[in-house]
Amino acid sequence: MENKAVFKEFATEFRGEMILPEDDQYDAARQLWNGLYDRYPAGVARCESPQEVIAAVNFARENDVMVAVKGGGHDYAGNSVCNDGLVIDLSPMHKVEVDEHQKTARVEGGATVGQFDAKAQKYGLATTTGTASNIGIGGLALGGGSGYLSRRFGMTIDNVLSVDIVTAEGNLVKANESENEDLFWAVRGGGGNFGIVTAFKFKLHEVGPEVLSFQAYFPYEDSGLVLQFYREFMRKAPDELSCYAFFLKVPPVEPFPPEYHGKTTCAFIACHSGNPEKGRAELQSLKTFGNPFLSFIQPMEYTAIQKSFDAGMPKGLRWFTRAHYLDKLSDTAIETLIKNTELLPGPFTVAYLEPMGGEVNRVDLAATAFPHRDAAYSLHIFPGWDDPSKDGENIKWAKEFSRAMQIEATGGVYVNLLSQDEKERVKAAYGENYDRLARVKRKWDPDNFFSMNHNIVPEG
Repeated sequence: MENKAVFKEFATEFRGEMILPEDDQYDAARQLWNGLYDRYPAGVARCESPQEVIAAVNFARENDVMVAVKGGGHDYAGNSVCNDGLVIDLSPMHKVEVDEHQKTARVEGGATVGQFDAKAQKYGLATTTGTASNIGIGGLALGGGSGYLSRRFGMTIDNVLSVDIVTAEGNLVKANESENEDLFWAVRGGGGNFGIVTAFKFKLHEVGPEVLSFQAYFPYEDSGLVLQFYREFMRKAPDELSCYAFFLKVPPVEPFPPEYHGKTTCAFIACHSGNPEKGRAELQSLKTFGNPFLSFIQPMEYTAIQKSFDAGMPKGLRWFTRAHYLDKLSDTAIETLIKNTELLPGPFTVAYLEPMGGEVNRVDLAATAFPHRDAAYSLHIFPGWDDPSKDGENIKWAKEFSRAMQIEATGGVYVNLLSQDEKERVKAAYGENYDRLARVKRKWDPDNFFSMNHNIVPEG
């Protein structure tokens, strides 16, 4: 490794923890949530302050070293770790400070959804985040951010009030509606192309501490009727209600009936975050529909429902992704979904429809860099497996499923769900905002220093 001596010298100067390949902590430091990637950086700089981030950026720029930025490391494309370069690891920067009177939170760039939720819920507050507690706030918020609260309060980016960000030049700047407005616009949906966000300021809302959780699991042969009902139900659903339609394998545990263990099911997984009595009434038609082999509606702590997918997404498994936006759920789309999900290839494989609508669709297309405001659903195709010899069949299934859905899709894709082999879809992720993003990139990162991402090439 040509840079070995340079990295060793930097390690003696760096005020944070610098982990080199010979160190005992190296393998743990380079590991991602997604076990499909096995990369070997020349060093990992674990930063505890913006000043340490600046030092790492300056070192990498001055020595022409590739940089990857790691927050939560919950990364489908493997961009959080690079070979032979420097990983700037923000995970030690996870402080969350809540102002309960102003209903805002200052959240450092390495915090996870779980850390953010836990602190905000002490005051009965929350904002839109993802639906697994180990997701990093940084990557989530920069790409868009969606979850149970999206329809009620908008996406994560719609609740960002300001960011502190280290630029490619090693400067720490603030961006908000009145300072560096072009940068503020770009980081809300444009990913990690423009710098390293060391802190976010979020708007918070009154949520919880309990919400209503609803789940229903149907025999696979009922999938057509289930999705047809789902389509009509979501057209009229209130903003407080977010219901996902899942295809997954029935876990071999109680309370699932033994005769369904390991079989594919079509399921509703829903959260109502508003008034509980109103929520029960609005969930009633879901509760009485069809013949599920297991269903329940119950109050649940918001922090608990935010962790409900954690067990199905453990660190170290192999994950691949394909995703689409849909402007409607047509009969043909339903047929294609059913045709491709009966035999899910991996033990942790899922495919699901996430509802958009509500406040997500009310935000002006030009307000943030996220361009897919008009979509009705986001389709996520996630094979998950642990045996490397099964890579081919799992990836093939996802690609074939994705191709079959293309005719029903808008052509857009959520940037946080792009895989490592989809460079040709980057412009589709940013849509009509790509050219404006490229101009902002030219201003703030003309040499494309931050390129280990779903990259926006500087204009000109």
